Amino acid sequence: MNVPRRSLLAGALGVAGLAGCQASGTFVPARAITHTGGTQAGIDRPAPQPHADLGVFDVTGRPGQVLGGLGDLVLALTSGSHPRLAGLPPGDLTVTVGAGPRLVSAVDPELPGAVDLPVFEREAITHPCRGGDLMVQVRGTDQLAVSLASAALSTVDGVQLRWRQRGFHAERNLLGFLDGTENPRGPEELASEVWLAGPGRVAGGTIAVIRRLRLDLAGFAALPVTRQEEIIGRRRADGEPLSGGGTVSLAAKSADGEYLIPPTAHVRRAHRLATGSGMMLRQGYSYDNGWDDRGLLFISYQRDLRTFTATQHRMDEGDDLMAFTTCTASGTFLVLPGFGPGAPLGGTLF
Repeated sequence: MNVPRRSLLAGALGVAGLAGCQASGTFVPARAITHTGGTQAGIDRPAPQPHADLGVFDVTGRPGQVLGGLGDLVLALTSGSHPRLAGLPPGDLTVTVGAGPRLVSAVDPELPGAVDLPVFEREAITHPCRGGDLMVQVRGTDQLAVSLASAALSTVDGVQLRWRQRGFHAERNLLGFLDGTENPRGPEELASEVWLAGPGRVAGGTIAVIRRLRLDLAGFAALPVTRQEEIIGRRRADGEPLSGGGTVSLAAKSADGEYLIPPTAHVRRAHRLATGSGMMLRQGYSYDNGWDDRGLLFISYQRDLRTFTATQHRMDEGDDLMAFTTCTASGTFLVLPGFGPGAPLGGTLF
């Protein structure tokens, strides 16, 4: 499948990242990121980078061999030693790799990551854009380095491209609102909400969900700003929650007893206190494929797939933002544990 040019942003849930990610909109310096260790880079290290190139593939070769070769290529690219970078410094280039449910369930159907996503509301997904065996996310501050690395990774033997999307991260999303998602922060929250503690063969991994969400930008822009703010649950000018106080308060009411954040606002429907689920690490990239195909490449990481599915079901049931959203690609992947010399990518599973 041929997928067009540039892309941007965040939301869970089919769209929860539209409520935000990093309100500051600043990016980490373009310095090298360590790719070896217990967890993969590109999730909590570093913060969301300006450019992303995500590819989903079928695996046609032996999974262990494919992943081992892919891991070697990742280390060469991110260290700057691979000739496909043409001498360009990699800077903060990161590559994050995940295995799809077909591969994971073949190892053990009880493992995290062995179950696929259900079908949700407002989906228009053709066969190549649902599911997949392999997720490869390339991110960085230097757009050229990201593009060159992605091109090199697509040449790995034993894989076939299903779909691909480029994106960009900015302070505001395409709806004009500031990013402001409440993500887990610090080692303790990441350990309890994102990283898998076991079984041992997946320890250090996490469950990723990716959703490409086409937005009805013209329809949303035609609404009065006050109505846009009611749909999102934030002020457009500064990203402040309608509840005030800097952080979302679902209980805050007006003097006449009305909720300040409406019952059908996105930030309420997607909030973990409203869904009864855990917290997910949300990252998002806006994309622009031209004409009427612009929107959000949403990515979330969580220990339990239910964290995402419960949130998405809650949004499907009554999130006003969903009327402006159509999902055109979707999948879930087990982000494999960290790797390095002597510990090949995917070696604990395959």
